[in-house]
Amino acid sequence: MCNNYRLHVPASLLAAPFRDAGRPLTFPGGLPNLEATDYRISDRAPIVTLGADGPQLTMTPWAWKGPTGKPVFNFRSDGRSFAQSTRCLIPADGFYEFTEPKVEGKKTKWLFTMTGQPWFWIAGIIKDGAFTMLTTEPGPDVAPYHDRQIVVLPPGAGVHWLALSAAEDLILSPCPAGALTVQKVYP
Repeated sequence: MCNNYRLHVPASLLAAPFRDAGRPLTFPGGLPNLEATDYRISDRAPIVTLGADGPQLTMTPWAWKGPTGKPVFNFRSDGRSFAQSTRCLIPADGFYEFTEPKVEGKKTKWLFTMTGQPWFWIAGIIKDGAFTMLTTEPGPDVAPYHDRQIVVLPPGAGVHWLALSAAEDLILSPCPAGALTVQKVYP
């Protein structure tokens, strides 16, 4: 599952969908300088939640500790309701999946981006001060590479996840064919 993603867009660009929806994004800790970064489990990363004054972007650790002490970085959404959860949006412009070794025991690394969009949201939830990504059945673009996929939302659809202004099963669904572009990045 997704244990590595990237964000190579400025924080100001992430504010546009909220401004367009009439709910400006706030930055309680100030506007962060988001350098082009690949995020890994336990990194502090930007997420958007609904605060008292509306949507807010904060830096939050990725993955809480599960009952066995292992990090919970992905969480199945199938058949669950998150109406009582603290929902979040994880901005990204790409995520990685890995397939079995093709060269010298190292796995092949694949980059998935959203077709026609410079960036997208990943639906998530927060627990114990950390976030995790929600997963669903794989769409046709991801299925050849993995048996699950993270829930990917176009920039304008993120507000629906935060406010639950659409049915959860519609929001937490796989991407349709052609929504994601894949490219091999290693080897």
